[in-house]
Amino acid sequence: MNLSIIAAIAYGTLAIIGGIIGYFQARSQVSLFSGIVSGLLLIFAAYLQIQGNTWGLILAIVVNAILVVVFAFRLNKTRKFMPAGLMTILGMLSLVVLVNQLIVSR
Repeated sequence: MNLSIIAAIAYGTLAIIGGIIGYFQARSQVSLFSGIVSGLLLIFAAYLQIQGNTWGLILAIVVNAILVVVFAFRLNKTRKFMPAGLMTILGMLSLVVLVNQLIVSR
C-alpha cells in the first residue's frame, strides 16, 4: 500500500469523524452529510487505487482539493483553528502526497 492510499484513507476517515462531531456539537446535518459523503468518496478512491484503477487517484485529488478550499474559506470566515484550520493543513499535506503520487506514476 503506497502513501497516497494511506493519505486518502486517513483524510477520508477524518472527514467522516469531523462530520459526526459537527453534527453532535452543532446539530449540523450539513456537516454530517458532507463529512460522510466526502469521507466515503476518499475511502472509495483509496479502494480504487488498491484495485489498480488510476482514476481512483484523480478522484482522491479532486475530493481532497474541494475539501481544502471549503475548509480554507471556513477558516477565513470563522478565524478558528478547530476544525477548519486543522483540516485545511491536513488536507494540504494529503493533497501534496496525492499529487506527488500522480506525478511519479506518469
